[in-house]
Amino acid sequence: MPDLRRQIFESGKTVSRKAASREGSRTTSRAGSKQSSRQTSRNASRPPSDEEDSGFLSDDTAVSIGSLDDENPESDNVDWAQELGDRVQEILDRKRSSVQGREEALQAFCRLTKYHYAEEEIRASVGDLMTAFAKSVRHDSSTRETILALRALEYLVITSSDDKIFDNVEPIVSRTIRDSSSSAVKAAAIQCLGTCSIFGGAGEDGILDQMTFLLDIVASDGQSIDAADDPTSVTAALQVWGFLVTEIDDFESESEEAIQIFIDQLDSTDSGVQIAAGENIALLYEKSYTPQEDDEDTDSEESDDNDGHANDDPTGPKLLKRYNAYHNTPELERQLQSLATVHSKRISKRDKKSLHSNFASILTTVENPRRGPRYNTAIDQDTNRHYGNTLTVKIGNHGLMSIDRWWKWVRLSGLRRILQGGFAEHYFQGNRAVLQNLPVMMRPANTAQGSNDRQGARKAARMRNSRRLTAQHSDDED
Repeated sequence: MPDLRRQIFESGKTVSRKAASREGSRTTSRAGSKQSSRQTSRNASRPPSDEEDSGFLSDDTAVSIGSLDDENPESDNVDWAQELGDRVQEILDRKRSSVQGREEALQAFCRLTKYHYAEEEIRASVGDLMTAFAKSVRHDSSTRETILALRALEYLVITSSDDKIFDNVEPIVSRTIRDSSSSAVKAAAIQCLGTCSIFGGAGEDGILDQMTFLLDIVASDGQSIDAADDPTSVTAALQVWGFLVTEIDDFESESEEAIQIFIDQLDSTDSGVQIAAGENIALLYEKSYTPQEDDEDTDSEESDDNDGHANDDPTGPKLLKRYNAYHNTPELERQLQSLATVHSKRISKRDKKSLHSNFASILTTVENPRRGPRYNTAIDQDTNRHYGNTLTVKIGNHGLMSIDRWWKWVRLSGLRRILQGGFAEHYFQGNRAVLQNLPVMMRPANTAQGSNDRQGARKAARMRNSRRLTAQHSDDED
């Protein structure tokens, strides 16, 4: 695969001076960020409302116990399929529609496909809906219609998993990222581009191309898309890039360049940018270790990487170091340690708490890439090492999901940003895109919750198995 930095800086794209000479503009970039980030940014850890464009991170910090048991406003809507059909017809009948009417129809489509897995209900209309949503994005009649159309595209692709969607919408969505005058639209389009890349048939080459595009946004502090020092766009690019890289098996040759770009963002004045960059760094360090193959013969000293660390999960496969994720890990560890203990008065109490918790966990992984995300991370005073419990997330009332690897956390976060409060519904109703991209074992929740929860868990399991069998038979017939 070609060199990432060369792709970014020698491509035919319009590239800012910052992208061409990062060091020369660092001071100007940081100064601009101080003025803009306080007004335009939102702590990436705060749970969003349905009207917001960015997504989920649980509770107060990105790596803490989180619940996905959001209240479902559609739980009593027994006529949702009929309502969805009516709304689909409204969306397709564009000639007799107004901007306000399209906004209402798009909002209803997003609500219904968020809280219901509607693959059967929209199967016959996927192509027409894709065309209608793309028209709303291209015409950009109002900011609200454009954002809702981008979200509707995401729900369409994650529900249908149609591999023709990416090729049809990528040019329009990419142009929106570059040309829109709204930072909210740019961020929504970046999120939509990532969703369509993963679930809409981009393939590995297409995903790598979009990762290069997103790195250009990050490396230039948004200047490459005329969003100079806009933390909303940069955070979205960082988060989507992390989601995309989980689809790439071999990232050895690009790891060094990507981590250097993310390290530069650790100096941002926006905590959301810093945390997203830090998570990508932890993810790339984790990717430098892979399970030992059956025919590999390594001694215990090599498998422990000479640092005395055992595998995080003694029952799991032995993880071996394959390459150096970055050339100067000690210096990176010092920077992460500084963020894990930052006490500047210029940082809000909430942001400070989020930085401490997140970067303590990120540092733990950089020190030992066999260790995944942690919560309640603390420092052992004798060894000066960070420790904590493995992150677990409650899914509805039916079980707990163990997030013991960064790729699982990044994918869970990405799926939750897309589906928001409807994640649990899609998970338990057997959405193939969700199940195939988050292969995490479930275990029963607290048995003290009673037999109703156990019955709910059994019902959810039967539903998932039924969906899986149906999907498997469908694939075999194809």
